[in-house]
Amino acid sequence: MAVQTGLGEPRGPWFVSPELDPDGWGRWDVPGPEGGGRRRGWRDRLLAAAGVVALSTLSGAAAGLWVADQAGAPGPAAASAAPVPAELVTAAERTVPGVVSVLVGGGSGAGATGSGFAIDDQQHLITNDHILAKGGGGAITVELPDGRRFPAEVVGREPGSDLAVLRVPPDAGLAPLPLAKPGATRVGEPVLAVGSPLGLAGTVTAGIVSALDRQVRLGTNRHRAVQTDASINPGNSGGPLVNARGEVVGVNTAIATIDGSGSIGIGFAIPIDQVQQTADTIIGKGG
Repeated sequence: MAVQTGLGEPRGPWFVSPELDPDGWGRWDVPGPEGGGRRRGWRDRLLAAAGVVALSTLSGAAAGLWVADQAGAPGPAAASAAPVPAELVTAAERTVPGVVSVLVGGGSGAGATGSGFAIDDQQHLITNDHILAKGGGGAITVELPDGRRFPAEVVGREPGSDLAVLRVPPDAGLAPLPLAKPGATRVGEPVLAVGSPLGLAGTVTAGIVSALDRQVRLGTNRHRAVQTDASINPGNSGGPLVNARGEVVGVNTAIATIDGSGSIGIGFAIPIDQVQQTADTIIGKGG
């Protein structure tokens, strides 16, 4: 996954290596003019310690221990006492019921979890392809906000854009989330990231759109991304980034980290125009 970040320096972009370590963490790579890897001072030493992580989380002991260790402690929503604009409260109320947890594999084998949301009234769901890849091709289960679980079939996958479309039975009754108009998203506007970080379903965090058109390596290709400072963590993959009107402006996909520190307020989402285009293509082919 490649992330371009100028850091106010005109000498060229900085890139994150697309290769992932065995534990799933990427490493920053600072290529020279020929793609070599020259170091360029203190900025390089900082970036060399940073990485990106796709936002699904491996299921099993790690997530369970985190929840157990946090028993009785304030949850993510209690960490900030800052007042929340009323329109964001309304947007959260409208969005949370339409966001699901995606559970892949598990049991005695490898598994992964992430998030997703309905994109139409035919019970098609959008999520990230890397969740399915990390799950090792295991069975896919979707858990609704009310706790009901349904098996999900894969309608189609697009690893190049890190998107996948699932479908659940009609009796799931998921209402599609409204989508923002392409090109309508603005830097500085408030947004909410909604999903299941570390298995905590229905988690909502607030921030702003930090930048548009960031060049990020998603899957096997480089794409434009929406950058946000809304707190997103492993397990948020595939969940929506919504504006104050409750419209989806992107699909949360990756975060930047330093020395494995977790979220540092730099997250990336696939823009909704790319999501819509890819979903239409997949659904048109797969039904």
